[in-house]
Amino acid sequence: MISALLFALAGCATQASAPGSQTPTPAAKTPATQVPGTPALPDPVARQPLEQARAAFVKETAAQYGIDPAYIESVLAKAQIRDAIVAAMARPAEAKPWRDYRPIFITQARIDGGREFLAQHRDALAKAEAQHGVPAQVIVSIIGVETNYGRNTGSYPVLDALYTLAFAYPRTGDPAKADRENRREAFFRGELGQLFALGKETGLDITTLTGSYAGAMGWGQFMPSSYREFAVDGDGDGKRDLFNNLNDVFASIANYFVKKGGWVRGGAVTVRANAAVDAQPIEPENLDPVYSMADLAARGFRPLTPVPAEQTATVVNLDGDNGREFWFGFRNFYAITRYNISKHYAMAVYQLSEAIAGRDVPVATAPAGQPGA
Repeated sequence: MISALLFALAGCATQASAPGSQTPTPAAKTPATQVPGTPALPDPVARQPLEQARAAFVKETAAQYGIDPAYIESVLAKAQIRDAIVAAMARPAEAKPWRDYRPIFITQARIDGGREFLAQHRDALAKAEAQHGVPAQVIVSIIGVETNYGRNTGSYPVLDALYTLAFAYPRTGDPAKADRENRREAFFRGELGQLFALGKETGLDITTLTGSYAGAMGWGQFMPSSYREFAVDGDGDGKRDLFNNLNDVFASIANYFVKKGGWVRGGAVTVRANAAVDAQPIEPENLDPVYSMADLAARGFRPLTPVPAEQTATVVNLDGDNGREFWFGFRNFYAITRYNISKHYAMAVYQLSEAIAGRDVPVATAPAGQPGA
């Protein structure tokens, strides 16, 4: 989603217990939804000549979705591998440290835009919030981060984006990264197949759709598999239109949070935490909130505002302007990371939503040339 699912195959980090600490008892998890036709973690694909890989794709997609292979061939004949897409995928914004990532989105212009958007669509947003339990300002924040309130939904042909990443995913040449890169290519090849299925189900002309460099579409930047699985009809007109119908957009974003991320109605997202000098960090980092307050206290982390003893969380460690920042990420923080598996993304969405709601969040001046400046 900002190039939705940009880190979809990063995988969950395994929990590591610090020496001498007790292994935390995981909280009950919401099972990840597996989109029909696309494995949650695709088997890696080895590099093949384009003609050979494409032929296999046509055969598999035709069989999987019941689509005429000649039609698939005719569509792929219009697709192009674009160097700009390869370059963009190789340098995602989420790779920036938090101190550089935050100013892209937490700006006065984007906050003001969010407040205006919320006021303009208050009734439709209230309906989505009442039905799904996701606050209106969070839905608005997602749209603000993803497309600057619909001003930039992406200009890349979705077909070209997915075709490029399905058959020419950027490789670093690092053997340690080869398996993950092969899995990413498999993911995008699956999404290309899902695009054909989406066109069959909705009647959309997939050769005319535009979106992000990763193939995400519409106001909420849904990937084809997410469109198929999580898009809902928000106004009862019998359609699921994420390009032109904001009722559908609002309801679909909220539905995604609930169905994919396990959003808890009325639940907290995150609070600041304090780390003792000898705090035992969670290595590697784990976005799933499986640690009890007692576990976190034993590791040297305590919330700066009261948190119920039965609450579970994880530690979110950020490289801020004034040094390390520590936060407790709860289930709803995790839910935001299901939209884009990045702690930076989730924190930006949360802080922007708080500012839109009128709560105090220091703003930054967007770097020259950045969206929302």
